[in-house]
Amino acid sequence: MATRRKYGKTAQKTVESAMRRRKRGTLKSGRSGRTVKSRKQAIAIGLSEAREKGAKVPPRKGRRSAARRKKK
Repeated sequence: MATRRKYGKTAQKTVESAMRRRKRGTLKSGRSGRTVKSRKQAIAIGLSEAREKGAKVPPRKGRRSAARRKKK
C-alpha cells in the first residue's frame, strides 16, 4: 500500500526555491522587506507561496476555515 503525500511536488519546489533565496540573502519578509535569516521562516514563506499557487499543502495549524468560524 502506498503512503499518501502531504505535500505536492510543486510545494516542494517552491520551498526549495525559498531556501536557495534565503541562502543567497535575497529572501525578503513582510512589508518592511527585511532579509530572512531563519531557516524555519524561509520554509514558512515557501509554503505560503505554494498555497498561493494552489499547490497541495495542508492547511495552516491553528487556522479555522471561514465556514467553521461563521457557525459560532
